[in-house]
Amino acid sequence: MSEPLPATDRTGEIEFLVDVLHAESDAVRRIAERVTGVDRERWAAAIDLVAGSTGHLVVSGMGKSGLIGAKISATFSSLGQPSSTLHPAEAVHGDLGRVRRGDLVMLLSYSGETEEVVSLAAILKADGVPRIGISSNPKSRLAGLSTIHLCTGDIIEACPLNLAPTASTTATLAVGDALALAVARRRDFDATDFQKHHPGGMLGVGLRPVTEVLRFRVGVNLAVIDDACTVREALVRARPQPGTRRSGAILLVDDSGRLSGIFTDSDFRRLILDEEQAGMSRPIAEVMTHSPRHLTTDNLVRDAVALVTEYRLDEIPVLDAGGRPVGLIDVQDLIAMKVVRED
Repeated sequence: MSEPLPATDRTGEIEFLVDVLHAESDAVRRIAERVTGVDRERWAAAIDLVAGSTGHLVVSGMGKSGLIGAKISATFSSLGQPSSTLHPAEAVHGDLGRVRRGDLVMLLSYSGETEEVVSLAAILKADGVPRIGISSNPKSRLAGLSTIHLCTGDIIEACPLNLAPTASTTATLAVGDALALAVARRRDFDATDFQKHHPGGMLGVGLRPVTEVLRFRVGVNLAVIDDACTVREALVRARPQPGTRRSGAILLVDDSGRLSGIFTDSDFRRLILDEEQAGMSRPIAEVMTHSPRHLTTDNLVRDAVALVTEYRLDEIPVLDAGGRPVGLIDVQDLIAMKVVRED
């Protein structure tokens, strides 16, 4: 392994790294300029073609373009457009059966002259399969064989030799992402739709309504207490039924039933340590946390995670539109769902 350079000798490397990032961002910026200028109608037609498709979007490319194509395909799938990949060389050896009636094929080749991709485009054209080609050259063979051709324009690679696919692959990925998101927007793809396609992990769990994950619910296993009572009275009234788990906090409400405060196990420990038994006779309104941070029934699990992360909360009240408690989120439940890590 190479020895690390002294900090004083790293300036050139850092400047080079920044140059690479600028080269890649410039490639994307130039494509954006084409979209709003000479290629505006082509992009609009591409959105129409994908949005109107009734089948799968099949993405194909060789080498690095194939790898970028896999990511583009995954993005379309995650946004509600069924998609798969097809290796252009394998297509002519039996894999053409993956393309079905009603499908649409996206073909990637920076030069527009990659033999395997061009050959596949010709076969698909003969079979009447609609094709979106993406390349740098509007006069390439791929462009001529495409139903719609999206041109990236000439791109100088970030590689000093202008050889390794870098800025060109970044630009192609951005083209795919932009098209996928534009189609999702056309179809009014919303957070609920996204959650259906991402039921696992933080993406899926985070988009679930908090009301779906409430384990402590008012009227079931969570009491709400009048804030006019004493600490002792509140503890007695909040005592759980035998065999049920006790929540780590008591929710206090005013005479209209709206949340006025919260009294946690930590609050109780501090009270007893400070005042011993005398604290039990104090009005709970004097020692509760007034107007605590809370969620509403419209919030998502990710909103609960944000509160826990930013404010280190262990219990979060959940309120209805009128400010009345409906339940309590416990940080242990979020840890069990693996959306919050236990410190």
